Amino acid sequence: MTFQWTAVASFLYAEIGVILLLCVPFISPLRWQKIFMIPLWSKIANYWNKAFLTIIVLLIVLFLDAIREVKKYSMAHATDKTTNINPNAFDHIQMKLFRSQRNLYISGFSLFLWLVLRRTITLITQLAKEMAIQIAMESQVTSTNEAARKYMEENEKLQQALKEKGKSESELALEEANKQLRQETEKIKAELKKTSNALSKANNEVTAIKKQSEGLKREYDRLIKEHERLQDLLDEEDDKKDQ
Repeated sequence: MTFQWTAVASFLYAEIGVILLLCVPFISPLRWQKIFMIPLWSKIANYWNKAFLTIIVLLIVLFLDAIREVKKYSMAHATDKTTNINPNAFDHIQMKLFRSQRNLYISGFSLFLWLVLRRTITLITQLAKEMAIQIAMESQVTSTNEAARKYMEENEKLQQALKEKGKSESELALEEANKQLRQETEKIKAELKKTSNALSKANNEVTAIKKQSEGLKREYDRLIKEHERLQDLLDEEDDKKDQ
């Protein structure tokens, strides 16, 4: 195995170890978050994206090179299998094909696990943040409930003390104000009733005067007609006398 493939294989084994370590159940995401917050990791995080992309590019190049080698030796193996050649040469080609397939698997799994490792670390970080927020909210809710419980207890104590001491000055002043307000309300109701009665009486008088005015108007019309009739009779008598 050449140096580059030895490095890729070592990288694959390291990826497997790190992923298994991240999957250990008794290490919580919060603890991983604390580990990631170590100053050393903070310095590495500044170059994390560049390193990630660089390794992705290298693994893709090696993966494509392994595919090319597999196709090359697969075609040679098929050709040599159909022709009668030296068994040693056939074994050599078969060994090359095996190595190229091994390199293909190593580079392919290294590329896949590198993406899985990146995604796993991202999810662990997000989960740690959510858990930290949840813990903070739970502590806030607990403190709020405790404060509310204390306030309720103090309120009950104050109410009990007020009951024992009797009504306070503010309550007496409030009752006095309510009493005065009720008296003023009764007075206003009485005045309103008087005004309503006077208005009703005035309406009745206006109705009576209106009826009386209508009667006088009718009587006036009758007298006018009677006057005109008498005037006509008088004119007729004067005419007869003149003749």
